[in-house]
Amino acid sequence: MNRPRMVIAGTQSGAGKTTVTLALMAALTRRGMKVQGFKVGPDYIDPSYHSAVTKVPSRNLDTWLMSCEVVREVFHRGSENADISVVEGVMGLYDGKDPLSNAGSTAQVSLLLDAPVLLVVDVASVARSAAAMVLGFQQMEPRLRLAGVIVNQVGSKGHFELVKSAIEQVCKVPVVGYLTHRATMRIPERHLGLIPALERQEMAPLIDSLADAADDSIDVDAILSLANLHAAWEPPTPSLFVGEPRAKTVTLAVARDSAFNFYYPENLELLEWYGAKLVYFRPLEGEIVPPSADGLYIGGGFPEEFAKRLAGQRGVLESVRCAVHNGMPVYAECGGFMFLTNTLTDAHGRAHEMVGIVPAMVRMQSELAALGYREVTARTDNLLLLRGEVARGHEFHYSTATHDDTDWPYAYDTHGWGVRQEGYANGNVLAGYTHLHFASNPQMVERLIQACRDYRNHSEDSCITITKSGLSRAD
Repeated sequence: MNRPRMVIAGTQSGAGKTTVTLALMAALTRRGMKVQGFKVGPDYIDPSYHSAVTKVPSRNLDTWLMSCEVVREVFHRGSENADISVVEGVMGLYDGKDPLSNAGSTAQVSLLLDAPVLLVVDVASVARSAAAMVLGFQQMEPRLRLAGVIVNQVGSKGHFELVKSAIEQVCKVPVVGYLTHRATMRIPERHLGLIPALERQEMAPLIDSLADAADDSIDVDAILSLANLHAAWEPPTPSLFVGEPRAKTVTLAVARDSAFNFYYPENLELLEWYGAKLVYFRPLEGEIVPPSADGLYIGGGFPEEFAKRLAGQRGVLESVRCAVHNGMPVYAECGGFMFLTNTLTDAHGRAHEMVGIVPAMVRMQSELAALGYREVTARTDNLLLLRGEVARGHEFHYSTATHDDTDWPYAYDTHGWGVRQEGYANGNVLAGYTHLHFASNPQMVERLIQACRDYRNHSEDSCITITKSGLSRAD
């Protein structure tokens, strides 16, 4: 079996691997190829750009959130219909969970996939010294297949030739292209990094600019040859998507628009695999919780950027309140958690009314409030976990939540940098800042679907439905 693939790694964060990844994806897509994007690590934002370029969902490969076997399974499933898979690394090639090993790094994922690596090197203000940099990365892990180099921040064609000759002489690996600093290729940033592609009104100029840059100064044919040279692939034994998909027995509503768009594809696909029909709705556009829903999933995103619009969607807010009061299971994470609170105060100090199911107030901060991997232990039985059960996820936000409740129903004991209590678990509602990856504990999926099943039986008995104006009961 062949699965052509290439890992784009950097010498460090900021070396330019995202720009190189997007440029290569854009050039390959322009050629009519089916390109599958992957991202090492838990990030949602870079994958949103991958998806905008390739028109297919990008997937995360993370050896902390999921086992090594599942990483291979996610790659195998995701790359099935692709002509080539492009995997964007995280931080520097060898940066991960442990400074003394490859654990959690791009290097570890590259070895798991037996994938060739293109190393992106920032060569601003260096020439021959670039060879020393590449040589160190080459010798750090002899098992790694360092197939080529792309140099970034090149000052001129002559500068590129100097760097290329030095690297190829010393390291015996091809330098397959370069990028210069182009104002048209700047990808806007803000407090959570790259602006999600779903918010961009027009991606075409950026994508065209990236494809032009790759065609101008990167040997795309050479990269394709390297990927095909090392395309052999040994299929893994499934450990996550095992057996056959279950029959659809419940309907789960999923909020998905510019305010709520952070979902791991495997989370959604596991829900479908275990028997949920997913129905998407757009709160920002005034779409209420679908009347057919047996459960509600509100993912993360940037509700603070749209707080005024969300607060103005009175029918949407009321439909969520009605769903909760009626007993519908509701799972919300990060942006979804913020949406369920009483108020959300934006970066300008303006407070906006939210759903009001979670009795807390959220305020945006100028400084990062939380960042990093999280292992959560359920404090009590909740919608996804039984007391004492463990799951893994990631936390990244600039807001803080406060409340006056001295007996707050915390959902988890969260282990990251120290131990703290986090989240909200009360009856049919589970919400918190941590983005959980269902692959870390697939029982979460079965529990959510069973809760939806129980709700469906209850709602059929009571004949309660949700309408834009509230609850409707057929007596």
